[in-house]
Amino acid sequence: MPEHVKIFEVGPRDGLQNQKRLISTEDKVNLVNMLSNCGFSHIETTSFVSPKWVPQMADAAAVMAGISKKSGTAYTALTPNMQGYEAAISAGVDEVAIFASASEGFSQKNINCSVEDSFARFLPILERAKIDKCKVRGYISCVTDCPYDGPTDPDQVVRVALRLLEMGCYEVSLGDTIGAATTETTHKLISSLLNHLSKSVLSGHFHDTNNTALENIVVCLEAGIRTFDSAVGGLGGCPYAEGAKGNVDTVAVVNMLHDMKYETGLNIENLNKAATFAQSLSET
Repeated sequence: MPEHVKIFEVGPRDGLQNQKRLISTEDKVNLVNMLSNCGFSHIETTSFVSPKWVPQMADAAAVMAGISKKSGTAYTALTPNMQGYEAAISAGVDEVAIFASASEGFSQKNINCSVEDSFARFLPILERAKIDKCKVRGYISCVTDCPYDGPTDPDQVVRVALRLLEMGCYEVSLGDTIGAATTETTHKLISSLLNHLSKSVLSGHFHDTNNTALENIVVCLEAGIRTFDSAVGGLGGCPYAEGAKGNVDTVAVVNMLHDMKYETGLNIENLNKAATFAQSLSET
């Protein structure tokens, strides 16, 4: 039997949030419904954040209300604070995600607090989620490079990952936020992490700024990691690199995995249709 690799689809949230043109609620719902027909176990559907900061996600509750949920698929949302968490639960999300940074510079710029203070913000979410029996996923930004602090020390990523897991996250997604990771820095990072925690709680989240995302995914595969984040149609964009590519394209990842004889459980024909639609939503 081929070995299974899980693809965590992030296009509807991480892929669309940076689009300058406001995407209609109807188009967002259609995209999620198309993705639901592909066989994903997880679709990051939206983000419950302040519309002042992320206007593209202002219709989060409407999107959740509009989608047609499929059995076997978890529809997830990013929730940076308790207000967002409560709104997400009311809207019917299946699990939530929180995001921390491995670098102080990015933490201050992105969420206006230190890395340590960010944990204090997340604690009430994790405590409530435990009561609600809602799974929480943790994102870590800037795992190899930060646009403000430069190269990231792998030991700092280890500390943040361990903290998130200790607080109750079931998995941590390793974000190559600006797409600067190389096979060398990725190998160094994964080696450091696996000295302290299980490969089963790690997911790779690579951006394709320098066309190295697939190579970095192969490094992770060789280390035993079997979960990866990607965005259908390569949706997204790096706000720190003008004209740079965003998230690695789900179609490219799945085709590579199938060529490598891994199994994903995804329908490639339906995925290609979703990718075509996703790309039509992206600004030119």
